[in-house]
Amino acid sequence: MRMTLLRLSRAATAGLVAAAALTAAAHSAEAAEAADTLGSAAAAQGRYFGTAVAASHLGETDYVSTLNREFDSATPENEMKWDATEPTRGTFTFSAADQVVNHAQAQGMDVRGHTLVWHSQLPSWVGGLGAADLRSAMNNHINRVMGHYKGQIHSWDVVNEAFQDGGSGARRSSPFQDKLGDGYIEEAFRTARAADPAAKLCYNDYNTDGVNAKSTAVYNMVKDFKSRGVPIDCVGFQGHFNSNSPVPSDLRANLQRFADLGVDVQITELDIEGSGAAQADSYARVVEACLAVDRCTGITVWGVTDKYSWRSGGTPLLFDGNYAAKPAYDAVLSALGGSGGGGNPGGGTATCTATYTRTADWSSGYNGQVTITAGSEPIGSWAATLTFASPQRVQATWNAVPTWSGNVMTARPSWNGTLAAGASTSFGFTVAKNGSDAAPVVGGCTVS
Repeated sequence: MRMTLLRLSRAATAGLVAAAALTAAAHSAEAAEAADTLGSAAAAQGRYFGTAVAASHLGETDYVSTLNREFDSATPENEMKWDATEPTRGTFTFSAADQVVNHAQAQGMDVRGHTLVWHSQLPSWVGGLGAADLRSAMNNHINRVMGHYKGQIHSWDVVNEAFQDGGSGARRSSPFQDKLGDGYIEEAFRTARAADPAAKLCYNDYNTDGVNAKSTAVYNMVKDFKSRGVPIDCVGFQGHFNSNSPVPSDLRANLQRFADLGVDVQITELDIEGSGAAQADSYARVVEACLAVDRCTGITVWGVTDKYSWRSGGTPLLFDGNYAAKPAYDAVLSALGGSGGGGNPGGGTATCTATYTRTADWSSGYNGQVTITAGSEPIGSWAATLTFASPQRVQATWNAVPTWSGNVMTARPSWNGTLAAGASTSFGFTVAKNGSDAAPVVGGCTVS
């Protein structure tokens, strides 16, 4: 009987193990299948992929649908800053920030709090306070704002942009620095820990993405804090890049040296001006750098769509002004190990390509044509981006509906959007050269 029971027990155990393995495999397959959005692909890598959210746009259908589909973390863009939450001393208002937090929670998103102590977007009354009053106001502000959201915020940017640009490594002049001295940052973090012990506490800054004097000054502060038990859990690297300030080649090494101090690192406000393949490559390199650092816990892009970006003229985000996914989106999704149809929620593996030819040329202008070709799956619609050299001007288009962001044209079908697998269509345009004979740069084709 004992041997029979033992055999039964072993058989049952083996069955449970097999069932568990099948369940794990099923979950793994589901996760792989689901990794067709930024948030799901990042989650499969143990990271989050978030965006800045503006309460004022939560009534726009395309904004909300893109936000809900693609992202799993939200940062209020302006709604938690001091001028928005405490415009008059001691009088707090949270209605706009609550809209963002409530929306995020309803979608199962984490929330990053941004920001508690910052020299900018301060109401005028703060700068007029003496040292004792300012210390009291700073700590009260931290306690009241964090207290209102206690237990609801994943991580807080406790102090923002406290260091100068350039090679000095010095602290930035601000009411806090000038009246309270270097110790105000430590005090803010200690106050924040007491206000919400469960929240991650971050220092956040820009132009600290590579190894330089500014980032080294922040590094030394964090190292000092960790050695003395000052509560700091994470460091945010904003990631605002353009041609004058490109993605640094030592981004990964810089993230790693901070992680080696025992803090998490996050890309907190990523936007990269540009278009097409160059922009896509820059975005991919940022994602790859984060994935290469175990303690890089996630990435936040600073907005959903180019049209609402604070740098809209530079078209710096992953979705254009009409919410079509750009080549940068595909590059990010690929770098995260995901797959999909260019941000099209029903797109499957549908793809398309765009090729350009000049069909006519004369001294003052030229005609161009772009051929759109579907991949191995049929597509329901497409979008292609072209960047024109300044001061060229597009005078006419046909077989496409154009929208513009600076000198970048996004073309969508006027009637010819549906294509069978392998089929092609084309659209064209007339350009006034205005002294420039350069060909437009085709950013790529996305299924939309």
